[in-house]
Amino acid sequence: MKLPLLLERLRHALTRAEGQGMVEYALILVLIAVIVIVVLIVLGNQVQNVFCNISGGLGT
Repeated sequence: MKLPLLLERLRHALTRAEGQGMVEYALILVLIAVIVIVVLIVLGNQVQNVFCNISGGLGT
């Protein structure tokens, strides 16, 4: 008797649209994070060189 109730609750949780917006926001955040990681990988050495030049110019 508890199994049909559990299945009904599971079906309701999967079909409701309330959580859809949160999933979309999460996917957007993941996409932004991936883009930032790729940019940092591509430009990482250049940024490191800039900081090294600044540090060298300050005499530290």
